[in-house]
Amino acid sequence: MAMAVLWGALYHLDLIDIDRAIRSALTHYVGVSEAELAANTRDWFQAEVVGHLAPGGATTLARHRALGHPCVLLTNSSSYAAELATAQFGLDAWLANRFTLDSDGCLDGGFELPLCVGAGKAIRAERWAANNGVDLGQSWFYTDARSDLPMLERVGNPVAVNPDPRLRRIARRRGWPIEDWRDAIPVRG
Repeated sequence: MAMAVLWGALYHLDLIDIDRAIRSALTHYVGVSEAELAANTRDWFQAEVVGHLAPGGATTLARHRALGHPCVLLTNSSSYAAELATAQFGLDAWLANRFTLDSDGCLDGGFELPLCVGAGKAIRAERWAANNGVDLGQSWFYTDARSDLPMLERVGNPVAVNPDPRLRRIARRRGWPIEDWRDAIPVRG
């Protein structure tokens, strides 16, 4: 747990080789069945996430839905968590990290490339957009981390949300909107 917290902090500060960190973390799950990991993720999601969405996030999703925009989760989390979040918050699709499995349906310690982080997020978003007729030059992307700079630079409407200090400086310098979405509130449904 301590290593996960440390890696999270280092990732947020863009000071870690995330590929190596994820590969190291996945060694703890080698041999765990996909069904077990999915169930554990579902339990965690129910206990820690369901029913909470930052007020600004809820407002922003409602605005984009009203405009007919596809709402897609682009995250460096696992596909298991992304699938649950997409269903919970009524999103249209998700792009996230997928772990590879052995012939018995157990995690083998690998993951699909590119990782859905940094430049990998932009690559995955470009593929999804091309396959779904979406112009990223007309799209929005919301994030709190400087590590998402490649994606922020790829879209026409980058938005820094509760940004880390380095992203806040970049957003101010480039004239990007900075939003505060704090204070999670219950969400019904």
